Amino acid sequence: RQLRDDNALNISCDARLNEPLSAHCHNPAFLRVKLRAVTRHLSRVLCRRSLALGQQYSSLGSQPFLCSTIPGLVPKQLRFCRNYIEIMPSVAEGVKLGIQECQHQFRGRRWNCTTIEDNLAIFGPVLDKATRESAFVHAIASAGVAFAVTRSCAEGTSTMCGCDSHHKGPPGEGWKWGGCSEDAEFGVLVSREFADARENRPDARSAMNRHNNEAGRTTILDHMHLRCKCHGLSGSCEVKTCWWAQPDFRMLGDYLKDKYDSASEMVVEKHRESRGWVETLRAKYAFFKHPTERDLVYYEGSPNFCDPNPETGSFGTRDRTCNVSSHGIEGCDLLCCGRGHNTRTEKRKEKCHCIFHWCCYVSCQECVRVYDVHTCK
Repeated sequence: RQLRDDNALNISCDARLNEPLSAHCHNPAFLRVKLRAVTRHLSRVLCRRSLALGQQYSSLGSQPFLCSTIPGLVPKQLRFCRNYIEIMPSVAEGVKLGIQECQHQFRGRRWNCTTIEDNLAIFGPVLDKATRESAFVHAIASAGVAFAVTRSCAEGTSTMCGCDSHHKGPPGEGWKWGGCSEDAEFGVLVSREFADARENRPDARSAMNRHNNEAGRTTILDHMHLRCKCHGLSGSCEVKTCWWAQPDFRMLGDYLKDKYDSASEMVVEKHRESRGWVETLRAKYAFFKHPTERDLVYYEGSPNFCDPNPETGSFGTRDRTCNVSSHGIEGCDLLCCGRGHNTRTEKRKEKCHCIFHWCCYVSCQECVRVYDVHTCK
């Protein structure tokens, strides 16, 4: 019956297949038909087998993409993969982007977003708990998927989406619309359909994950901005062409890291509804500001991550490099959890005494410098 419905819709929708997809995001039937119609004319996309939360994202494009070989997908995600296979490499790249940003943001903390190779749960048991760390990972990964899909559309690497032509408005004084405005709404839609597909249970953890996923995606929409390019003789900038652009992903990571630091602690409440018992979240402290859709939420405390603990997923901080001159969390006192630190000298080869030669190259010497390296006991 679904196939008959799709074919009937194709009769009226084929003429519109070249229209921007964002114009019909409110129509799920049209969205489904358009994506399938485009996909029928594509060769199978190439990528690595380990799309689902793995460490091999950097080799996208090296092997035939088979949705059935991706571990860990729930049925709805598997259907999404098969129907919208052309954008799956961008989804994988977005998850990879989120993991890399997580590791950057937490590089100096006791938990540094460590991943485990060849393991479906690449963060180990850490994400099993409803902690701040889980909240951040869900938010940054969801934002990464939306970001990567949006960028892929703007770069023209996908035929099922493109530039955004619906949110321009009148041009300003001294500039006009040009370039390719990035369609972040489409990227957010893809992220919502894929990332939230496994969060359909009526329990507190699904409610928390959905909230944090949406908080990550909303960050992109909130920080869309005009990016302009000057035109004119000798860089006079007589006229500027401008387009809507996403922020740098590092800025999104910084923003969500601030949200991690100020995340709202919640408590779980149970309600009886027609479908049975449903768990919801309520702010634990009424005298604090109620969390908005842009805030991160959690309801379980984090381990201290000082010592290795297989049950919590903590790797401990032994042998971690610390900053002896810092009094912050990356400093040896806090990062090493009061155990003290060791110091060793390390020789590094670096370029030095560089000279610019006309025209046009730079020559450098190679110097050996000695550094003190401090690691936790």
